[in-house]
Amino acid sequence: MKIVIISDSHNNLANLKHVMGFAKKIDAQAVIHCGDWNDLKSVDTVFSYKIPVYGVVGNADIADNIKDKFNKFLEIKIDNKKIAIIHSIKDLKSNNYDIVFCGHRHKQQKNGNVVNPGALENDINFAVYDTITGKIEFFND
Repeated sequence: MKIVIISDSHNNLANLKHVMGFAKKIDAQAVIHCGDWNDLKSVDTVFSYKIPVYGVVGNADIADNIKDKFNKFLEIKIDNKKIAIIHSIKDLKSNNYDIVFCGHRHKQQKNGNVVNPGALENDINFAVYDTITGKIEFFND
């Protein structure tokens, strides 16, 4: 299963729409957002594509309406992969996961099982995770 990983969109609706269009094109089965949505328009934009979304709140998500929708940490299981989603890796209490997705630093990076897809704020940086092969592919459009 292919999962599109995004983070730090900071209300850049054009970049969100670009990535969500890509997600539809590759038939992604889920989208993970690692926080810093900034407002409900961003949340609504991602959800409007009718792909399951797993997300967390980031440090820039100060509006109560976003804090009410997401937690700071989310653990999910997809295709028998134990996945952690968090905004800042510094807040991770343990790393007993197959893969951890985080944001905050705005830099595409893979370090062991920790993946930061980069930021959508100014550029189109994201990643795709294949749960079957375990492969991470970074995109920078």
